Amino acid sequence: MRKSQSQTASKKQPLTPNKNKIKKPKKDILNEEPKPDLKNKASRWTLPRQIVFNFLKHSSSHLSAKEIYNALHRSYPGIGLATIYRTLELLFQLGLIRKISSGDGQSRYELKDQNLAGHHHHLICLGCGRIIDYQDFAEEELQLVKKTEKVLAKKHNFLIKDHNIEFFGLCEKCRLK
Repeated sequence: MRKSQSQTASKKQPLTPNKNKIKKPKKDILNEEPKPDLKNKASRWTLPRQIVFNFLKHSSSHLSAKEIYNALHRSYPGIGLATIYRTLELLFQLGLIRKISSGDGQSRYELKDQNLAGHHHHLICLGCGRIIDYQDFAEEELQLVKKTEKVLAKKHNFLIKDHNIEFFGLCEKCRLK
């Protein structure tokens, strides 16, 4: 027997928070933040994208797509994992987030801080996947990176827009195992 349109439409999940299952978040991630500037970009800014972007703005962790999905799915069951992956890729392409390759094989994401005070790099544990932000030697490192960027850009006729420094190794806990 074929399902009627009203039966199939009722199975679609709403994008509004599911108020019956989850307590209201401390911050309303849906309405609080303005959308990023997408002028001259070939993409629409949709409600699911706004929700993912705002979630990352309020997160202090390096999260995988699955972790973001699990955190949002309780309140926004209409946002699927594929939407999360596509949104993260779009935000990465727009230069709004960083993609970090972690030791566990999953990419992790964080909002890109637009000011120099938030500029940092990562230590990534190959044992447990822990990611440690560091800002040690920030001034010296930035001078070296700028000098390196200038030389590489000239040598290879390449416009460098960003950089990411990651050190892979073992954290203290994994070394003691």
